[in-house]
Amino acid sequence: MQLRVALACHLANDRDAILMTHSVEQALCIGLFVGAAFELNGRFVAELMLVGSRRRGLSRCNSEEARMDLNGLTAIVTGGASGLGEATVRALVAEGARVAIFDLNAERGAALVSELGAAVMFRSVDVSDEASVTEALRAVEDAFGIPGAAVNCAGIVLAKTTLGKTGPHPLDAYAKVIDVNLKGTFNVLRLAAARMAEAAPGPDGERGVIVNTASVAAFDGQRGQAAYAASKGGIAATSLPVARDLARNGIRVNAIAPGLFLTPMAEELGEDVCAQLAKDVVFPKRLGKPSEFADAVLFLIRNTYMNGETLRLDGAVRLP
Repeated sequence: MQLRVALACHLANDRDAILMTHSVEQALCIGLFVGAAFELNGRFVAELMLVGSRRRGLSRCNSEEARMDLNGLTAIVTGGASGLGEATVRALVAEGARVAIFDLNAERGAALVSELGAAVMFRSVDVSDEASVTEALRAVEDAFGIPGAAVNCAGIVLAKTTLGKTGPHPLDAYAKVIDVNLKGTFNVLRLAAARMAEAAPGPDGERGVIVNTASVAAFDGQRGQAAYAASKGGIAATSLPVARDLARNGIRVNAIAPGLFLTPMAEELGEDVCAQLAKDVVFPKRLGKPSEFADAVLFLIRNTYMNGETLRLDGAVRLP
């Protein structure tokens, strides 16, 4: 009986009558089904959606309302003095953000502050140490305000096989990689989230966003990457549970798993080695640019529907 009433209302183009006899969701389904059956245009359905959303007290969501504004945003970038972190710092500043660099390279950090100006501050931070991060966060809040974004790029690399010519993998070396890459990421994440939770909510109730750096090694770990792959796999596995934990605080959590990138460390290997590495990349046939990593960070910050995800950024490479 309700369906017959809905059909009659539709044929009379009476959207209000449909909304009186059905929920908004039911009415939309009816409008879409009947509209398709009678080969009618989408104007009726669009009007139905608009009236229904207003009736429920919702405003139309446009693309600008659904994006986090980077202009005036306070952001933290660990490992921001070089490589992927530095590219992220530069991209954020170019968009009008105020950025705090957490790094141990004081010389390079000071140079970036001198170059980029008052929108950037540097703090020497051991990301795996609670007191060091807490003190730095306090300084950021005093200078720039509560952080709205935290980007974790700090990390170290180790190439060591599980059993080599000199014996088993040194446990202290394994622990160091886990300590910096995984523990350090989570340490900054949890302490930054505690500060973000104190901020006033924006659109959608959002208070902040965290972007961590995993690696394709989390999925395609190679020989000699036991410690590194474990640390990056942990970061990738962290995205969803922590996003669920922080949902009630309005904080999103994502990660990027970069592939082979032309960082200063890679450049030191020389052009021939870089060209050899690029052969495994499907397309484009080259190493990634740090600016492309930074673009992905900006996307994950801006897009408020991206949450709990690990984004591969690798030119479709699958390491053997």
